[in-house]
Amino acid sequence: MKIDFIKSRFTFYGIALALIVVSIGAALTLPLNLGIDMTGGVQAEYDYSVGQLDIMAIKTIVDETKKSIVYNNTEVVNNINVYKISGENKFVVEAGFSKITGISDQAFEGLKTKFKDDISNKFTNLNTLKVTMSRYINVGESFGDYIKKTAYITLALVILAISFYISYAFRGSIEGFSSFSFASVTAISLFHDVIVTFGLYLIASYFFPEFKIDTFFITAMLTVLGYSINDTIVVMDRIRSNLRLPENKKKDFGTVINNSVNDTMTRSIYTSFTVFIVIVVMFFFGPESIKGFILALIFGTIVGTYSSIAIAAPLLYDISGKKN
Repeated sequence: MKIDFIKSRFTFYGIALALIVVSIGAALTLPLNLGIDMTGGVQAEYDYSVGQLDIMAIKTIVDETKKSIVYNNTEVVNNINVYKISGENKFVVEAGFSKITGISDQAFEGLKTKFKDDISNKFTNLNTLKVTMSRYINVGESFGDYIKKTAYITLALVILAISFYISYAFRGSIEGFSSFSFASVTAISLFHDVIVTFGLYLIASYFFPEFKIDTFFITAMLTVLGYSINDTIVVMDRIRSNLRLPENKKKDFGTVINNSVNDTMTRSIYTSFTVFIVIVVMFFFGPESIKGFILALIFGTIVGTYSSIAIAAPLLYDISGKKN
């Protein structure tokens, strides 16, 4: 059964617009659940050689220590994350730190060291485990600010670079048809994918604090852009190929677009579903440290597939000036 995407395009636009509004609303109203590489903090990795790890007992120790790290009766540790490294006798403790007004850099770094030393001493006193710290990372606040600033710039530059490349690759491919139409459609659909994926992830992180906005999330967003543009190019290329066919010269432009999208829709859905199965399995059975990354990919795969099929091609119909 063929779907008339041109006739139903305003319904698809409405769904996309509603998702964008919800996403922007979430960004404006919900707090950002930032990871330590965005806010600054510490990450400590521990080895244990004997016994069975009780991760909840470790979390209890870290929670108790967190409450004791204060400056002027204010807790400095704003969030913690404790997880076991799958397949190894290792676990990781991450703690984000908020720099309280009036605290000196020396005192702030001293509180980080105190937190690390306190939990390490408590782990050493555990009778059931032989725990040793194998790695320690201290992330500065300035590094987190740098990551946040460059993340926005990087995503914007990627969208622009992809759009310019599409404009170049499709230039002169169809007589009387501007490649700018293909480029602008690509930019809009990619913008939609980034905004909606970010909004859905932000809502998830509000209810489930273990999903942090960190460098893994930024990497996931770039991965989503790469996946989405691949799907969009397949649809655009099929439209270009069909427009070149002699039997389509006298057909309505909307008919050619509908046929092109329906030609590639099965391939897009099957490919996306295969990817979806893999990343869902990784989400439930993969390492705890990359669950946020995988969740962003799940949202991005769904949103990217929708925009490639239901948004990009109808937009080409509306902005190309070739409806007749």
